[in-house]
Amino acid sequence: MQCPLCLHTTSITRYAKDKKRDYRQCGNCQLVFVAPSFLPSKEKEKQEYDLHENNFEDEGYRKFLSKVISPIAEHITRNNINRPLTGLDFGCGPAAVLADMLGEQGIQMHTFDPFFANTPEVLQRTYDIVTCTEAIEHFHTPHKEWQQFNLLVQQGSMIVVMTKRVIDKSRFLQWHYKNDPTHVSFFSEATFEFLAQRDGYEVSFPTADIALFKKI
Repeated sequence: MQCPLCLHTTSITRYAKDKKRDYRQCGNCQLVFVAPSFLPSKEKEKQEYDLHENNFEDEGYRKFLSKVISPIAEHITRNNINRPLTGLDFGCGPAAVLADMLGEQGIQMHTFDPFFANTPEVLQRTYDIVTCTEAIEHFHTPHKEWQQFNLLVQQGSMIVVMTKRVIDKSRFLQWHYKNDPTHVSFFSEATFEFLAQRDGYEVSFPTADIALFKKI
């Protein structure tokens, strides 16, 4: 078995098992992931995503996404950035609410989603900001998406990832987050720190579910 993030094959161990799925962990990058035989089909994924009811008028959802806005605003202020910025929301879903909210902040936003905004041309340039909110846990082959992120940013750019993080095995077993059948890749601080060190980022964790990467 191969780690879907760092591609190592020699340090994969069983991490947990519940009534529905088997979970493995990579000893190299610490990613916890669903064993390949339990990955949902694209059709099953789409069925699940179509059940989501996020929309532009949902104030609760906008408040939830504001957790992403704050660290971005702090980054802009701290670095004295006074030029127009560009951004890409990767995995925007059926309603690109975050892109809309960042657009209200003056950031020129673009969107990409393999199911709902499959516009590969937006992946052919670089951006000041790349956001990935509640999407990275859905990636079956996160090494591919992370490699894409690396191509989308340059020195001084930032990647903002929102996903709930693995704490330890005992909490994982009781974790509601793993019960979504489309959640298949689970990251911890250690995993994000591995990626930062390997690929040349400074990483910080402004909240319990946000990782902020700045390209060095």
